[in-house]
Amino acid sequence: MAMRTVSEPHLVRLLGDWQGAQARGGGRDGAPAYARLAGAIRALLLDARLPAGARLPAERRLATVLGMSRTTVATAYRLLREDGYLTSRQGSGSVTALPPGRLRRHAPWTPAVSDDVDALDLALAAPEACDQVPEAMAAALDLLPAYLHGHGYDSYGLPVLREAIAHRYTQRGLATAAEQIFVTNGAQHAMDLVLRCLISPLDPVLIESPTYPNTLDMLTMARARMVAVGMTPAGWDVGLLVSSLRHSLPRLAYLMPDFHNPAGHLMAAQDRATLAAAAAAVGTRLVIDETFAELPLGHERGSAQPAPLAAWDPAGQVITIGSMSKTFWAGLRVGWVRADPGLVSQLQATRGPSDLASPVVEQLAAAWLLERADTLLPARRAVLTQRRDALAAALAEHLPTWTFRLPEGGLSIWARLGAPVSSVLAQTAEQHHLRLVPGPRFGPGGGLEGYLRLPFTLPGPELAEAVSRLAAAHGSLGPPGTPPPAVARTPVA
Repeated sequence: MAMRTVSEPHLVRLLGDWQGAQARGGGRDGAPAYARLAGAIRALLLDARLPAGARLPAERRLATVLGMSRTTVATAYRLLREDGYLTSRQGSGSVTALPPGRLRRHAPWTPAVSDDVDALDLALAAPEACDQVPEAMAAALDLLPAYLHGHGYDSYGLPVLREAIAHRYTQRGLATAAEQIFVTNGAQHAMDLVLRCLISPLDPVLIESPTYPNTLDMLTMARARMVAVGMTPAGWDVGLLVSSLRHSLPRLAYLMPDFHNPAGHLMAAQDRATLAAAAAAVGTRLVIDETFAELPLGHERGSAQPAPLAAWDPAGQVITIGSMSKTFWAGLRVGWVRADPGLVSQLQATRGPSDLASPVVEQLAAAWLLERADTLLPARRAVLTQRRDALAAALAEHLPTWTFRLPEGGLSIWARLGAPVSSVLAQTAEQHHLRLVPGPRFGPGGGLEGYLRLPFTLPGPELAEAVSRLAAAHGSLGPPGTPPPAVARTPVA
């Protein structure tokens, strides 16, 4: 497999205002340039914006682009090698790495509090059922007799649900016909079928970093070659995404432009248009995960939310995945794919060997809920907005050194911890009856140790108690530099 090479312009773009950022981030005033450069590259690796195993530019060429001496760059590289963040390979130059202990992501690890009745769960970003789910199930049972005369296997999905999903897309600014909808048993089932249809071993697939952990696991099982593009604290670097599309020519690109999980960002309309055009130009099919698209929060709802990204795709090559799980209830296990009719037929053929159809009652209930979404969702969003604000207030009170951006939507806060302690903190939190998912679970390598996803799906009083336990766990950590424990590939909602 070809090694990924980081070009000089790419690295300079990632570094940004690295000298000023080092000073603002608490670096030593007057630190020599080589130390600041080494610190900036180290930070990119820990934030997973720079992948491990990538070849950095040669010292002389990087020095020329940065306008400094080769000795300065060489000394920075030497510091990174001494700390375990660079290795030297004959014929490959300087290759990024993570120190021992930061790449053990696949080792077994089971939360000790998994069966603890006193535990508070901040591992799952999934709220309780919305209040109308019982009514939807009762309505579905009333409609069920009309379906009992048949075998119940509709592998494309019930027509009434396909029509309801298509109508919802049309309402959101993306004209859609029922034949473009394929119903699945949740969004993960949808993604699994898409990968089975379109990916072969070693095919490149572009992903964001951070991203949804279970998608990382599916791509690993599919033996895809992941091309990770790091996100900035402000969201997507669209220029970098476009450059990565052109250079890596991925078969697919998996993106979450609508309230990204875990970061909560919302992609602007112009950026959606730019990415759709760039992907079409290189023949990459975009797979857009809209699991959180119906959950804008707070005052952000007053501004117009962009249409689905597929609205900027006249050729119909963008694949969109949706689900009832986050919006209404994960227990319904109803998801879907919006795609061109040809791919819908492929999905149906691929489904057969492992799964014949989705449950009829749940599909009927999902259709009932979607038909009333404009009436039901405002109350759901209001509750989640209150919980988001309660979590933010508790973090500001108990963990004031942590930083985060208040998410525009979705179900979680992506907190920056100020030190690479996420895995240690998740393990320590077990002793305080608190379940967490450490940051490295959200990236393809061993980075993101400085981040933690904190869902706001629990009621307000429980969130306050969870943050109190989190602060106690954080306060009990050892000194900086303690090696992080292994991080499991456990499923994450």
